[in-house]
Amino acid sequence: MNIHKRFIIQFFIQLILLFILFFCILIFIWGLIGFAVMNDEVTQDLSKADDTFFSKRITIKGNQTTFDSDLKQLVSKQKGWLLVLTKKGKVIGSYHAPEQIPLHFSQSKLAAILLHDGSDPVEYSHWLVNEAEPTPYLLLFGRRNAETEVLNEIKNTIDWNHQQLHLSAGTLQKVKKENAWVQLIDSRGKVVTQYGADKNTTVYSLQELQSLADKKLDSIAAYHDAHSKQTVIVGIHDSISPLDLEVSLVKSISKGFVVIPIILLLLLLIGTFWYARKFGVPLITMMKWIQNLGSGIFEQPYDLRQQPVMLNKKGKLKKKYRLYKELIATLSQLTETLKENETQRLKMAQTREEWISGLSHDLKTPLSSISGYAQMLESDHYSWTPEETREFAAIITEKSTYMMDLLEDLTLTYRLKNQALPLATEQVDMNEFIRRTIIHFINDPANNEFEFIFHPYNGAIFATIDPKWFQRVIDNLLTNACKYNPSGAKVTISISSIEQHLMMISIEDAGIGMDKETLNNLFTRYYRGTNTSDSGSGTGLGMAITKQLVQLHGGSINVKSTPQKGTIVRILIPLKKM
Repeated sequence: MNIHKRFIIQFFIQLILLFILFFCILIFIWGLIGFAVMNDEVTQDLSKADDTFFSKRITIKGNQTTFDSDLKQLVSKQKGWLLVLTKKGKVIGSYHAPEQIPLHFSQSKLAAILLHDGSDPVEYSHWLVNEAEPTPYLLLFGRRNAETEVLNEIKNTIDWNHQQLHLSAGTLQKVKKENAWVQLIDSRGKVVTQYGADKNTTVYSLQELQSLADKKLDSIAAYHDAHSKQTVIVGIHDSISPLDLEVSLVKSISKGFVVIPIILLLLLLIGTFWYARKFGVPLITMMKWIQNLGSGIFEQPYDLRQQPVMLNKKGKLKKKYRLYKELIATLSQLTETLKENETQRLKMAQTREEWISGLSHDLKTPLSSISGYAQMLESDHYSWTPEETREFAAIITEKSTYMMDLLEDLTLTYRLKNQALPLATEQVDMNEFIRRTIIHFINDPANNEFEFIFHPYNGAIFATIDPKWFQRVIDNLLTNACKYNPSGAKVTISISSIEQHLMMISIEDAGIGMDKETLNNLFTRYYRGTNTSDSGSGTGLGMAITKQLVQLHGGSINVKSTPQKGTIVRILIPLKKM
């Protein structure tokens, strides 16, 4: 998988994670607001709590019950009491309970409590605690139902026929004490009489009756007399108004919205550091690597312990760098290439300096000879014989020829390097071409001590070559075979074809061979594997020229050599078989 696909997958996964995180934050905010609302409702009315709320605040061990201090405060604030009963109705724990509360509840009483007896002036809410255990307990939260008490006392004193309340002094005192109000309405919903009500309603509509039924403003109790078709309504003014409830709710939600920005800020900081570590650190590391390359430091960044920053102890890429593994591989390859090029450049510079030094010496030596013999011939103090003059002239000619060959080789190698050497190619019979070259070497007295063996191709074989420059190739190789091997060495030349498309010329000797360094630098310009003090040791350009000429003919050259075992040179040239 390439880096583009991995980037797409990475960002897609992160987008999904971001969506999930955002969704979780929304759920968290919603839960926080819900918890604040529920907590506020429970603070105002314990009957709206769930069994989990009480399970965390009530401890039951055997017949001993312990209530949390916060729970006690809520019960006291709401003027209620708590009872913990076994499944048989026995009270094993209580808090703030009135004295008249029995220690045991019958099944019929429990039925009335659980099924909500509307005429009972005591209102109970109930929960099962420790429900998951074998013996769950019944928790009752009771409080006086003041509106029902007042209603029970008033309904027996009403004159239904004359539509009069007839409140006694005691009843009036109780109504005032409970901050209650009373209304008597007829069958049409008209208020025929009332006491303590601050309402301006004279006739109740269906919507107003629905509002009373929902107890949005006050706690309401009502009794309908079927005979007179009249209803008495008793209400208790709530001490906590809806406005107070809204203010309390707003405060709770506001607290939540103070916490939420802090959480989001922390998540943003964490996300920023995570992104910086995942994407920023690798990019900074690779930028530092590129800066090192630009500064000539051909190596990847290292830490304080001189260990590669991007690799773990096992030598593998660290997880945060794996996204960029192709780029890192490219940088590693570039680093190695630049390092190798720098090594080659330094080596080439050193070789060039050595070659220039040797070349200067090679030119200086024949020039000294030419100058010395010229001065001798010019001298007036001695008359040279014709034989001596011819001998001096021959030496001067020999040294001049050597210098000319040296300069021609230097010119030729630069022409080949710049591809400025045109070829005059023609179809040549290679068997005959190589045979004439070998005969020339055999007829040279300097090569009398060498044995030349030629294995021609079995049949006619033609190649498109420039005879002049290809002759230079064969001459260079045969000259080296004679020059760098001891007297009596055997040189074998053979011609063969490969799949009728290539011609292979092999020149093999069993001489001294070459070491690895000489073999690796054999075709390097300026490199000379012999002593430069010997004026006849060559220019250091012969094999470089040979390779360039072979390549100019569309071929290749390969050399294998082992010290003290000899050398094999193989040339491959495209051929045209006749």
